[in-house]
Amino acid sequence: MAKRQPGKPTQGRFRHGIKAPLVFSAVLAVVAGVATSIFATGGGARELRVDLGLTAAGIAFITSLVICAMLMMAETPNAEHLSKGSGINRSSARPDVQKRPAKPERDPEADDEPRYGQRLPKQDT
Repeated sequence: MAKRQPGKPTQGRFRHGIKAPLVFSAVLAVVAGVATSIFATGGGARELRVDLGLTAAGIAFITSLVICAMLMMAETPNAEHLSKGSGINRSSARPDVQKRPAKPERDPEADDEPRYGQRLPKQDT
């Protein structure tokens, strides 16, 4: 069983609070909605365009919330056990050096098979 430590989040639970991205997205949505309502009106004598303001507020809220969630997921570090494996490059600081044996040089005339684009010696006659 996994050992639980107090104060540390467990796997599968929210690591960060959700309140900050929601507040940020709500403030951004209000600013976008008010600005769109005012600028879409086109003057003081016309009626305020609340429909465009609500549409812009909804779009701003959803997109900013998705961007915040993506940034929070990208910031999450990998688990410690992932760096302790038996792979080829276990650490980027000390990559394992592997020397491959040198291939013996082949004589191209010794092969009976022609290479691509070459003629067989018997075809020249």
